[in-house]
Amino acid sequence: MAVRLDRNIVHLSGPSRVEDAEDLLALLQGDRARSVDATASGDLHTAVVQILLAVRPPLAGPCGDPFVERWLRPALHRA
Repeated sequence: MAVRLDRNIVHLSGPSRVEDAEDLLALLQGDRARSVDATASGDLHTAVVQILLAVRPPLAGPCGDPFVERWLRPALHRA
């Protein structure tokens, strides 16, 4: 998976690997106002999902993985 920052949005594209979690965490910790766009993502590694659940960034679009979209988005919006 590619993890890249464009302005204030972290873009996730392709299937993720465990190594991508560290890059994602560093970008989200760099500025808590950043959102995540996972529209072009494939399967998300559980380490990447854990980072998203821990940091709870706003999502800029639907996740490219329908299973993750169905179950992750509601979990991110819980208080």
